[in-house]
Amino acid sequence: MVTQYGIKLAVHLMTNHFGNVVAKVCENLLQRGPLTLQLIVQLTELTPQQVTSSLLILIQHNCVQAFSLEQQGGLEDGPKADTQYMVLFSNILHRMRFSKFLKIVSGEFDEECKELLHGLLQHGRLTLKQMVERAKNMIEREKSSKREGICEDIVQENLLKLLAARYAERCPTHEAVLAAPVTEETTAKKRGAKSAKRNEESVTIEQRVLGAAAPMEAQRFSIITNTGSNVSREISTNASSSMSVGEKRKYDSLELDREPAAEEEEVVLFRANFEEFMRRLRHKACIENVRTRLDDGSSIVLRAMLEAARSLEKKVKTEKPVPLSLNTIFEEVMKSEEGRGMTLDRVRASLAQFGCSPSARGTDESYSIDLKKIVELAQNDELESIVLKRYGRDAYRMFRLLSKTGRLVETDKISDTTFVEKKDAPKILYKLWKDEYLHMEKLVVAGARQSQFLLWKVNKPSLQEHVLDEMFRAALNLSQRVAYEREKEKEFAKRTVLCPNN
Repeated sequence: MVTQYGIKLAVHLMTNHFGNVVAKVCENLLQRGPLTLQLIVQLTELTPQQVTSSLLILIQHNCVQAFSLEQQGGLEDGPKADTQYMVLFSNILHRMRFSKFLKIVSGEFDEECKELLHGLLQHGRLTLKQMVERAKNMIEREKSSKREGICEDIVQENLLKLLAARYAERCPTHEAVLAAPVTEETTAKKRGAKSAKRNEESVTIEQRVLGAAAPMEAQRFSIITNTGSNVSREISTNASSSMSVGEKRKYDSLELDREPAAEEEEVVLFRANFEEFMRRLRHKACIENVRTRLDDGSSIVLRAMLEAARSLEKKVKTEKPVPLSLNTIFEEVMKSEEGRGMTLDRVRASLAQFGCSPSARGTDESYSIDLKKIVELAQNDELESIVLKRYGRDAYRMFRLLSKTGRLVETDKISDTTFVEKKDAPKILYKLWKDEYLHMEKLVVAGARQSQFLLWKVNKPSLQEHVLDEMFRAALNLSQRVAYEREKEKEFAKRTVLCPNN
């Protein structure tokens, strides 16, 4: 979801990381959507060389994806479609989460794997050869006694670990081709749609482009090593085991097609897989929320279910993971030290606390957790917490009532239900409405004496967008403050060197 302050925060990050020219190109893409090279040059008033260099930097760091529209009737019937460039807003924000990504890998693997991921995050995209060269340079700086051959084996082994855990992946194709062109009718509809509808369309286009650019699952988490004229391929265990029959056939056909050109060196780029890191952070947040709302046992069971279904999840925001049998869940619970003290009845009781009802599959009980419900409860808790801290307990009670009711409620009824003074209730509700936390409607009743009633409700989609924009604003202010303080420190250090006696 791209909001006003979200764009400002993204531009601020790009300015700090890559300079004003790259940030200017990025800002135009964020504000206007996918653009061709010619349009970017026209809108930014930069030279074609500056725009090209900026786009290459953004693509290198996974902040822009190029795509084109497939022409109807083939290439011979018309001119080739111009390449368009689409900014990936979420990938720009992920740059603020790099330290969290490194912490996740550090907790699961050794320091060498963490350093390899650090290189991928720092440079955006790297080949295996570049990773080896980077490791050799680090060894030289540290004056280590490791031999070059051993260094190459270690880098390849660590990369395989990251690929198997899905923390690294092959880069998508440099230019995706969308099968369906955008017609004039579709364009006209988009122009007439509201802002929220435009956001939904842009998200759909982004998903289509990323889907078209992504390598097939068998290749996405595989590694190719070039040794002289021979090309040997190793596929990560998770990727090969998750292939469907159709994907395996497709993969085999690709292998046969490559055999005559085996002597050509294939350049394969790798990058960090942001999707997997965000999935892990989302799971962690759900587990912590369950621990706070329920108990430690329930969080242990949830963690076990998420870990068991991890390899089968296809999306970051999976609403309901695949159903798991009770025996599978219990076996996964037993793998953790905390779970070894739990009995089968205790696991079944925790599943009941989630609201999971067993579904019969043969002779086994199977359960599926509703992650969407857990996330919604966590979001509601966060919104209520913000209202409590900002507006006080009376406002919190009224907001909580409207949030749970989910419909329009009249002022006096809100006051009576929440035990808030009737003279204070309209003032508090009006304050919440003015700050865009509530939706208000006026109801006029005609009769012998015309009466007007004010009805209130929580519009959650609109409120979530508003709160998200406030969070972007806070992050931007904090980032600017940190930059200002660092600049002051540099200025002070410079004065100290020039005037040590002062």
